[in-house]
Amino acid sequence: MIIASSIVLIVTSLLMVVLVLMHKGKGGGLSDMFGGGISSSLGGSSVVERNLDRLTIAVGVLWFASIVALGLLFKGDA
Repeated sequence: MIIASSIVLIVTSLLMVVLVLMHKGKGGGLSDMFGGGISSSLGGSSVVERNLDRLTIAVGVLWFASIVALGLLFKGDA
């Protein structure tokens, strides 16, 4: 169980890094490389940005849950 939780933590950590870098910042960021600059010229947040926000939140919740699970597993192990 500890190995599975550790793998989930590693995968979600990498996904969080990628998803956060894809978000549009003040200067555009990496999201411009993937077509985010096109929708930003139209004004407002696009469907892609809202879906990226939802995906980032979902991965963040899963990341947090895996940290809590690992903490509880290691506490019970000691």
